[in-house]
Amino acid sequence: MSRRGKKPKGRAISGWVILDKPKGLGSTEAVSKMKWLFFAQKAGHAGTLDPLASGLLPIALGDATKTVPFVMDGEKTYLFTVQWGAETTTDDTEGPVVRSSDTRPTRPQVEALLPNYTGEISQVPPQFSAIKIEGERAYDLAREGEIVQIAARTVNVHRLDIVEMGESSTTFIAECGKGTYVRSIARDLGRDLGCFGHVTALRRTAVGAFNEDDMVELGELETVADEGREELDAEAVEAGARARVVDFSGLDEYLIEPEAALSDLYEVALSDEQAGRVLAGNPVLLRGRDAPAFCEEAYATGHGRLVALGSVEEGSFRPKRVFGGRG
Repeated sequence: MSRRGKKPKGRAISGWVILDKPKGLGSTEAVSKMKWLFFAQKAGHAGTLDPLASGLLPIALGDATKTVPFVMDGEKTYLFTVQWGAETTTDDTEGPVVRSSDTRPTRPQVEALLPNYTGEISQVPPQFSAIKIEGERAYDLAREGEIVQIAARTVNVHRLDIVEMGESSTTFIAECGKGTYVRSIARDLGRDLGCFGHVTALRRTAVGAFNEDDMVELGELETVADEGREELDAEAVEAGARARVVDFSGLDEYLIEPEAALSDLYEVALSDEQAGRVLAGNPVLLRGRDAPAFCEEAYATGHGRLVALGSVEEGSFRPKRVFGGRG
């Protein structure tokens, strides 16, 4: 049988799993775990979280992967602790110390600099980051010992406040836009204070429409999966029998609907007839005095689920990406 003729392995489910990623687990590894636990046909995450960091990692399953860009573009909230007195190659605890100082800042000294790090600021990403340099990831080049020149870029930091001030460390809360590195904030603050600094703890608590109330721990999901899993043998799994011998109902209760990622977009509620037309890729005329004549980004719902992403032009909803069934 040709590859094109093969049925996708897994269940055609769609939704978000908002994982409380434990420290030490990579984002890609976390996605693989969720894909296996839910036996999903496809999965992806909305924004990498470093292995040394913990917290909110939104993982999209099935058609929810089509809404990933809207989550990645959303505001993020971090709690992070900066250890003063040392700067490292990685701007966290993973790399060796390259600069050190016996100086320790006071709270007023730190607070006086925070306005410089809020609003629209220019920031140079860490040497060990996922930034691409001539097609290569910066962290791959850095691991090979190469010193790369990473251009500064503009990012938005909406909030940066002190949560706790210790003798040699400070814990901050940051609310920031896409592309912001809190490791860079720690590095640059340390340099401006003349004492150097690096991140020793980092936890993400919000991404886009998702927050701590949505998070679930990996251990809890694994426990629920074990309760719904009958004894499997390798031959059965290889034959694709897993979906028939595992009760996924408990796990599926943790799924958040794909449209939850689209809370900032205009919603078009469709009738059953309109939903059928949109699912076939056709535009539909919107009725009602509150319907906009133009909206660059919108989403349509019908049949009790997300039907399509698209735009409103000249009073009609025009689908761009159509969603299949949840299965």
